[in-house]
Amino acid sequence: MISFKNISKSYQIGDQEVNALKNVSFEIEQGEFTVILGPSGSGKSTALNILGGIDKATSGTFLFDGVAINALSDAKLSDYRRDIVGFVFQFYNLIPSLTALENVGIAAQLTGNQALAAPFLESVGLSHRKNNFPAQLSGGEMQRVSIARALAKKPKLLLCDEPTGALDSVTGLKIIDILRKASESSDTAVVMVTHNAEFAQLAHKVIRLHDGEVATIEKNSGPAALSEVNIS
Repeated sequence: MISFKNISKSYQIGDQEVNALKNVSFEIEQGEFTVILGPSGSGKSTALNILGGIDKATSGTFLFDGVAINALSDAKLSDYRRDIVGFVFQFYNLIPSLTALENVGIAAQLTGNQALAAPFLESVGLSHRKNNFPAQLSGGEMQRVSIARALAKKPKLLLCDEPTGALDSVTGLKIIDILRKASESSDTAVVMVTHNAEFAQLAHKVIRLHDGEVATIEKNSGPAALSEVNIS
């Protein structure tokens, strides 16, 4: 489904060239919950931006269902972001003047069926909060709304940028459980970047980056259950 082949990304900062990614290669299948793990500056956010069509690789090939995304025009990249990709961010990015249901409804409109909003809000356990505004929700609830909003697009690829970074560990585990179930139930490829190595045991696949390069790629034949994880 997804293939990164020798992807490199460099930036010019003044007279210095910064290599954010160096010949990175990996594959991600449908229905997989993949964690891209690494410290700050390891290149994980750059990889996520390329996966999402927000940025383009300097060299290498990025294939999605056989299509070379890196070679698409700006207009086609816009179509890819709209039709294929869903995004979940660390700080939610909800519209404060809209209720939880209305925030999800914006994404549901892209599928041509706004009636999908309520079922997706229910799927993250927030039917009882549908008429509440973001300011009336906890951090965990806002993140669940943002996940429901992303899923309402029915994306083939769901990208999550440190989605638990602003949450306590217990709430963060619940968020990851929702993301993993979304991948298993809908054949959506879910990719999450994080610096928290303890989350690796919950993933189907773990890609560790270090200094812009792939350090290891591990596949978990039996990802841990939520009850088996103890994160301090």
